[in-house]
Amino acid sequence: MGATNHTLQALLPWLLLFVHQAAAASGGFECTTATDGADKQGATKLKLVAIASILTAGAAGVLVPVLGRSMAALRPDGDIFFAVKAFAAGVILATGMVHILPAAFDGLTSPCIYKGGGDRNGFPFAGLVAMSAAMATMVIDSLAAGYYRRSHFSKARPLDNIDIPGDEEGRADHPHVHAHGHSHGDAIVVSSPEEAAIADTIRHRVVSQVLELGILVHSVIIGVSLGASVRPSTIKPLVGALSFHQFFEGIGLGGCIVQANFKVRATIIMATFFSLTAPVGIVLGIAISSSYNVHSSTAFIIEGVFNSASAGILIYMSLVDLLAKDFNNPKLQTNTKLQLMTYLALFLGAGMMSMLAIWA
Repeated sequence: MGATNHTLQALLPWLLLFVHQAAAASGGFECTTATDGADKQGATKLKLVAIASILTAGAAGVLVPVLGRSMAALRPDGDIFFAVKAFAAGVILATGMVHILPAAFDGLTSPCIYKGGGDRNGFPFAGLVAMSAAMATMVIDSLAAGYYRRSHFSKARPLDNIDIPGDEEGRADHPHVHAHGHSHGDAIVVSSPEEAAIADTIRHRVVSQVLELGILVHSVIIGVSLGASVRPSTIKPLVGALSFHQFFEGIGLGGCIVQANFKVRATIIMATFFSLTAPVGIVLGIAISSSYNVHSSTAFIIEGVFNSASAGILIYMSLVDLLAKDFNNPKLQTNTKLQLMTYLALFLGAGMMSMLAIWA
């Protein structure tokens, strides 16, 4: 729970910086001032519809796996949950590869940036930022997991608020779960199934928090961009597309939250932050729409950098933390039917999310 709060608190200054710089971006070079099709009153009505629709879709998506864990078929150790996680990982992978990364390349190679001089086909900064973000995510993932393991196993202290996966009664039957790891220098040896379960839960907690970080940054960007638009013809197709987008991303994040075995309060906080981020971004976009110029060079650079970082985080998380572990799980590798179901879910999730790129 404390780690969740620290993660979200660390994110807020960066989001506020993005909004502040975006609002000031009108002072940069203006690529175009065209206002064809602008209708602020009609756009405002559509933005209010978008806020309600995206909020509902995001909340529904993240709650599907959270509420579904009370059903036997959707428990984290069940076969169907393997398919659900693969579908969610496909959605997240397509979000990074098909939606965000191309937008980052477009933004950082836009003629609006290089019209005053320079080579728009020069160094691929979007790829560099995405790669750096992926490597930084790997480092954070490793350091955070190592810190939790050392602090809890080496000191033989209970890992507060963790439910042992597969335990039907949770902490009710295990009020005093202690992790008795053995420390040999810097290495922590997990010597019992119970300790292994706690170590796995630690990993899932780190994964869910880093994943939410990447999704929240992306959600703010798309929210501000939609909120700042004054063309109903641009907003209308985005309402439905972004609603489905948030719904599928919510399923992916919700699956990670379920595996992390957070307490109810922490689960509610993470689900609420995800559900509200895009609508809040739209509200911020509306607030700064009079001064925010989406065609300024500064706006393109800021959005391109943030999109690149988000893409790197989501691509790494989907491939390394979500898919690699499950696809190497002996339970999956020894069950042909489960393998086929999981592969189909992966391609279905990635395919459906990729199709949304037609509209958003």
